[in-house]
Amino acid sequence: MKPASLALLSGAALAAPATAHAGTITVTIPRMAIAEYKKPYVAGWIEPAAGGEAHTLFVWYMQKTGGNEPGTKWLSELRSWWRKAGRSMRLPADGLSGATRAPGSYTIPLPAGLAPGDYVVNVEASREHGGRELVSVTVKVPAGSGHATGSSELGAVSVSAK
Repeated sequence: MKPASLALLSGAALAAPATAHAGTITVTIPRMAIAEYKKPYVAGWIEPAAGGEAHTLFVWYMQKTGGNEPGTKWLSELRSWWRKAGRSMRLPADGLSGATRAPGSYTIPLPAGLAPGDYVVNVEASREHGGRELVSVTVKVPAGSGHATGSSELGAVSVSAK
């Protein structure tokens, strides 16, 4: 995590146990009945609703490829995430980056120590031979929740803050 990204997190987050978190995000990648399906690249990030620095929560991409092509080559297709936080990230990022995911539902923890307030959680997906989609959910920390549903590349995205 770059030092500026720590601005979203209070000092308590740094002292919190690794298992502590402020809630969860559930992301659903829908099953598509198409012949040439490729798993999407997906990134999720959180930012204050009033504006401020984006903090990447996860990024799923093809980490190993054949030949000389690095898996990060197509990350810029996650255009909103790339502009907000991706281009300055060093990948792979420990605890944030992982391989692309098959259709299904996945739960990701919100970082511990988020200051109370309103946040926007964004999830963006882009798929080869497919489309691109951004789903945003506003949530109040602590004890808020929100839900939105994508129309193509993403299914339900729900956020529950403790």
